[in-house]
Amino acid sequence: MMEKARWKKLGCFLLALALLGGGLTVSAAEGGEGSGLYVKKIDSLPEDFILGMDVSSLLSLEKSGVTYRDADGREADLFALLADAGINTIRVRVWNDPWDSAGHGYGGGNCDAAAAAEIGRRAAAHGMKLMVDFHYSDFWADPGKQMAPKAWQGLSAEEKAEALYAYTLESLQTIRDAGADISMVQIGNETNGALCGEKIWMNIVWHLMAAGCRAVRDFDPSVKSVIHFANPENTDTFLNWVSKLKYYDLDYDVLGISYYPYWHGTLENLSRVMTEIRQTYGKDVMVVETSYAFTLEDTDFSGNTIGEGGAYAHPYPFSPQGQANAVRDVAATVSAAGGLGICYWEGAWISVGTSSWEENHEKWETFGSGWASSFAGEYDPKDAGRYYGGSAVDNQAFFGPDGKALESLAVFRLLREGNEVAPRIESLAQGEAVAEIGQDIVLPETVEAILNDGSTAQVPVTWTLPPEGLDSGREAAWTLTGEADGMETTCAVRVVRSNQARNPSFEEDDLSMWRCEDLAGADQLYCEEKELDSLTGKKHWHFYSAAAGTVRFTLEQDLTLRPGAYDYAISVMGGDAGDQEIYSYVKLDGGIIAQCPAAITSWNSWDTPRLSFTCAEGQQVTCGIFVRCDGAGAWGKIDDMSVLMAAE
Repeated sequence: MMEKARWKKLGCFLLALALLGGGLTVSAAEGGEGSGLYVKKIDSLPEDFILGMDVSSLLSLEKSGVTYRDADGREADLFALLADAGINTIRVRVWNDPWDSAGHGYGGGNCDAAAAAEIGRRAAAHGMKLMVDFHYSDFWADPGKQMAPKAWQGLSAEEKAEALYAYTLESLQTIRDAGADISMVQIGNETNGALCGEKIWMNIVWHLMAAGCRAVRDFDPSVKSVIHFANPENTDTFLNWVSKLKYYDLDYDVLGISYYPYWHGTLENLSRVMTEIRQTYGKDVMVVETSYAFTLEDTDFSGNTIGEGGAYAHPYPFSPQGQANAVRDVAATVSAAGGLGICYWEGAWISVGTSSWEENHEKWETFGSGWASSFAGEYDPKDAGRYYGGSAVDNQAFFGPDGKALESLAVFRLLREGNEVAPRIESLAQGEAVAEIGQDIVLPETVEAILNDGSTAQVPVTWTLPPEGLDSGREAAWTLTGEADGMETTCAVRVVRSNQARNPSFEEDDLSMWRCEDLAGADQLYCEEKELDSLTGKKHWHFYSAAAGTVRFTLEQDLTLRPGAYDYAISVMGGDAGDQEIYSYVKLDGGIIAQCPAAITSWNSWDTPRLSFTCAEGQQVTCGIFVRCDGAGAWGKIDDMSVLMAAE
């Protein structure tokens, strides 16, 4: 059957009236004149609020020939540009020994104490303070890996603590002697349950973190010590880590948080976490890492962390305006929660060249200006040794591939001044139309437009149909192009079989059709709202248990089906399963008549067992999934049950 499509066009005049009618303020605040960047002023932003930028890769980039330019294209020193933009603090990571035995750098900026000293000196010359981020590793340390430096491998926790204290004190003195104005020192980087090869909290906190904090106190009591965790979206786990610091009576000043809008949940949750830490533990808080992409394009022939596809949220358009909105919202959230400030991660790590991968590769290897060189393989063979290459964040910098400052760099200064310019469309959302076989396909009349101030409006759209039209007589899918206010968008059109499962992806509040039987006393079995962990939508069924052998349950629902043949599928993912037994199944009148095995391995690796069955008139049908995981800390997600009449 042919679709019933409706088309409308909207002129710019009508759009302007619609947007202005929505109550947007159209004005140019003092200090923002001439800028097209929309920034709403943050009221009562403290004068000493930290507006930081991590530029750890800078020296290697400059050696690779990178130069920076202001918005008018004039070449300038990066620190002058950042200071003029409102940045008051520079963050720099420090690795113990990022060099192989022949003197080749591991890459990622080859960030040793000498590099930190030079960056700190240049920052101080432009009036900026320095936050020193010790990884206590010879290369990247993050939630996925916390490797001890080569020189400390094989040492006990007590011996590492002695080495860590001496190394911290010596490095800080080197950095200060160069002229840096050190204000904060991180004792580890994203230390989510591990640090410097240690994975027991007593060793992490009582020995290593305590030694680092003591070194900072002995160096200069006025310098603040920072403990840094990631993943605030896992609220209970995150706050449990913070409680470990209290349990071991750690003498530190600031709890630093990584908050990237792609992965780390809502700003409301971030605010709750920061408020809880301040009220319960009396500690200062700040976001020590954040960023957002201004484009999805790659410029250095080496893939980016944020690109086309991938499992991540994108709450803002990928544009300079979207990037500015992300920074503004994080800063406003931190300020409202009483936090000290924010620090943008590697906002100047751009491409070292745009001619070829071969030309860039030579620079990455020679000067360490890519995220890793091949030489890092001797220290980190499982990761850097396999995936070395260029910048993975060139599309998240505040400079284009030519080194010219983007308009979004002004956001830091405009946070205090504001710049509420006329509304304009920043991007268009994708349309969607889903019809069951035999139903009319109705295309959306409007698409959602995201405006420069972050608000949304519905804009009429015209769709271009395929020459053969759209036929809903069979399963099919199309991607249509459309035009709205002179901009192009797309519409995903699908014709699907009718799903007989009720509330199949847990999006509805009513969960009465689902039945979960806990067979071993799991810690957590419930419907969870977390978009990044969902296969579709925002919700899914979640399971977790700390003790080994306590994850064993069934999740199922009863269905009333017409007689016939059906295809059944359900999706599951997870990890830390240990010995596992997972299968989907179908019961007819209470007895299992078909089952299909599944397995969980890692986050976002979904397994979808599929099976077919036939039911007769009056039979009671039950579709479900059985899960048994014997591993300690086993976890997983279940989503998207489908029970479809078999295709003819």
